[in-house]
Amino acid sequence: MDRHLPFQRLHNFRDLGGYAAGDGLTVRWGRLYRSDSLGKLRDGDWERFLALGVRTVVDLRYPWEIEWRGRIPEHPSFAYHNLSIEHRPYDQARLGPEVAVEPYLAERYLEVAEDGVVELRRALEVIAADGSAPLVFHCASGKDRTGLLAALVLALLGVDEDTIVADFELTELARDRLVAEWLASDPGRELAWPPHFGRAPGEAMRLFLDGVAGRYGSLTGYAAERLGADGALLDALRRDLLEPAPTAVSGA
Repeated sequence: MDRHLPFQRLHNFRDLGGYAAGDGLTVRWGRLYRSDSLGKLRDGDWERFLALGVRTVVDLRYPWEIEWRGRIPEHPSFAYHNLSIEHRPYDQARLGPEVAVEPYLAERYLEVAEDGVVELRRALEVIAADGSAPLVFHCASGKDRTGLLAALVLALLGVDEDTIVADFELTELARDRLVAEWLASDPGRELAWPPHFGRAPGEAMRLFLDGVAGRYGSLTGYAAERLGADGALLDALRRDLLEPAPTAVSGA
């Protein structure tokens, strides 16, 4: 199923619903979205976004990114939270072609997981606060920081690692548009990391998950030990974001 919602200026806006979460449950559709920067919303895109009924926006970018690129317009229908989970900036566009994408990205994600514990914990609290209303979280391209938070939330909901990796890889479908947008927004700036820039290879997420498992046993173990994700928080996440899986209809 195509999870990407069509927008003119957003290229990586997608629904996290429909994933199997074990025990006969599935993630609800239309409750949890991930995206590239919502600061690009304009005109028809803005109207389409408002029609989704989103009540909470979590912006994972640095404050300086928001000042530079802009944030989602204010609107009384939703609350806005800026939770910058990354503490060590890095510029993927300036990396040399000799840098292997999978281990490089996995190492950066592990850094974010260790540096951003306060912001990641707060993001989970915000998501759990009212899972009955749609929420979207985003960064710049909706790949790295957004991918980490998506992996964390899906793991806490009971989604298996293969599915988490597959969800991460879906950014590949938006890569060409994201790269074209980057080139158009920074004319004259050299893109030094082809063909890796904008990539979302599943192996990068697997290496990240393996790294977390080596330190904490699993992503849920990390959440418990480093983020203090206790039973109450997990129950709140699962109560509103999960529902019984649809029953298959047998043929006549």
